[in-house]
Amino acid sequence: MLKARDFPRFAPDMSQDKPWGGRFQEGTDPTVERFTASIHFDRELARYDVRGSIAHARMLGRSGVIPQADADAIVRGLEQLLGEIEAGTLALDPRLEDVHMNIETRLRERIGAVAGRLHTGRSRNDQVATDLALYLREAAATVRHGLVDLRRVLVTRAREHLDTVLPGYTHLQRAQPVRLAHHWLAFVEMLGRDAERLADLRKRLARCPLGSGAIAGSTLPLDRDATARALGFEGPTRNSMDAVASRDAALEFLAAAAISMVHLSRLAEELVLWSTAEFGFVELSDAYSTGSSLMPQKKNPDVPELVRGKAGRVIGDLVTLLTVVKGLPLTYNRDLQEDKEPLFDAAATLRDSLAVMTGAVATLRVRIDRMRAAAEDPMLLATDLAEALVRAGVPFREAHEAVGKIVAHCLAKEIDLRALGQRELRAFHDAFASDANELLALERALEERSMFGATARVRVAEALDAADRALDAECALLDSEREEP
Repeated sequence: MLKARDFPRFAPDMSQDKPWGGRFQEGTDPTVERFTASIHFDRELARYDVRGSIAHARMLGRSGVIPQADADAIVRGLEQLLGEIEAGTLALDPRLEDVHMNIETRLRERIGAVAGRLHTGRSRNDQVATDLALYLREAAATVRHGLVDLRRVLVTRAREHLDTVLPGYTHLQRAQPVRLAHHWLAFVEMLGRDAERLADLRKRLARCPLGSGAIAGSTLPLDRDATARALGFEGPTRNSMDAVASRDAALEFLAAAAISMVHLSRLAEELVLWSTAEFGFVELSDAYSTGSSLMPQKKNPDVPELVRGKAGRVIGDLVTLLTVVKGLPLTYNRDLQEDKEPLFDAAATLRDSLAVMTGAVATLRVRIDRMRAAAEDPMLLATDLAEALVRAGVPFREAHEAVGKIVAHCLAKEIDLRALGQRELRAFHDAFASDANELLALERALEERSMFGATARVRVAEALDAADRALDAECALLDSEREEP
């Protein structure tokens, strides 16, 4: 068994320049350095950190907390760093703890000791909470744009196939005929709710944590309202402890992302099924398919399969952060460092999944003939036969039983349901007033479903127009949000 003496002791390593180093007499064990380091993932926050630091420095100067000349020098140095971040040229040192210390160190290299005034009146606790809020607002907007793009493509393809008919399914069994446009509009509705959830999240990101300090605020005369406005928030957070301890906005983003990935997975699953020889309803573009290393004839739907698989990954990201947060006492705990990797992973996975699904749907070929042939299965109109009896005054349960017996009869005798004449139908119920063929016309079945939200052509066309209007309004909202400070 290893004992304490088996581990080497290390002399103080002041070159690491820890922000908390004054309290400590020994350097950090290298294994701890590796274990606690976050620069390999929190570098994603670099530009948000610099933006927050610029607003903070300007506030410190205007409030007289630090000399205005020092504030100006800090801002100039930070703006240079921001330019390097945007250009992808800022080198980050993995030996430093995190992105925050990297930026402060790089700033000190540029402007000297005056950089030490930047952290006046703030903690890394409120600093990272602010960075995350800024990141979440941008990540949510990016995903919402992706959701708009996919819905635009679905609506465009739906318009092309307003008159394309296929079977609708329940339990993966043929159920009733529907228009392909109506089918794809179902996903437009689902993805629209995903966008609404992300838009609503913005309300929970309206207040700025900066100025909350480590837990209790500051004795310095900080102007939190000015900092909040400079960063595009409505105002400062109302409780300093909540501001640094809570991650429910990140949880809400992850929940919305997980739901959206589930919706994408369902769409992906249909593309996988529909592209099989057994269905043959669609053919994916070569650009969104792959082949087999062994079987030359194969064309594999790898893109939707991967989207389907990555849904589990994003669900896992949500569960990870829920588990991290669930047992934490107030306020900040280092466990919260584990919030970033699942958050960044989910945002990137959802963004990329939306992009590839948009391309796959935009370029796939619809096999109209195969869909139509499947939709003409007369058994899909058995419900219409029952409802013909209902219109004649027969209670539905009685009509359902009679038609069930007709279906069983046709299956046993291998008879086409549409071949039954009135006399044969009346053998099962005397309320039938015409031949089955007259009652079971496919176009009539579609058009008689003319209530709001159903499959009649006029209703689906109206739904397409409504979807276009909703997408236009959503784009205008996103543009207005982008114009905010």
